[in-house]
Amino acid sequence: MQEIRRANKEDISRIAEILVFTKRVSYRPIFQNDQFSFINLQVLPLAQEYQEDKGRLGRTWVFDDGFVKGMLETQGEELTKLYVDSFFQGMGIGAKLMDFAVSRLGVRFLWALEKNKKAIAFYRTHGFERTGERMLEEGTPEYLVEMERR
Repeated sequence: MQEIRRANKEDISRIAEILVFTKRVSYRPIFQNDQFSFINLQVLPLAQEYQEDKGRLGRTWVFDDGFVKGMLETQGEELTKLYVDSFFQGMGIGAKLMDFAVSRLGVRFLWALEKNKKAIAFYRTHGFERTGERMLEEGTPEYLVEMERR
């Protein structure tokens, strides 16, 4: 069974679920914003965004070994999202998604939340290094850092 495949409309609710719950786990400790984490960030509106934006779904790939456990999204050579359901982290799924993004999709750079040390360490193990570029995450006091594959 092929583990990584292009996402389709049947995957939308699962993609939204993965994004909502992993963002809460990863970002709530950094942003300390319960309004965003538990009111604004909801599965249904996010699923509707994917439903309405057909191009977005076309740039999304899922790790599916009988059950969708992770996803990635790209925009050209940029990795815009890579998330693995919290229940399945530490099983090599993120590594497989990253290797696929680099080798098959030509990903060469990404932006990561500067305080997300776990993500930055993960990207470093896959050949990405900080470029020195930073920008504010919109609507927050937190910075994103650019990372490029060397």
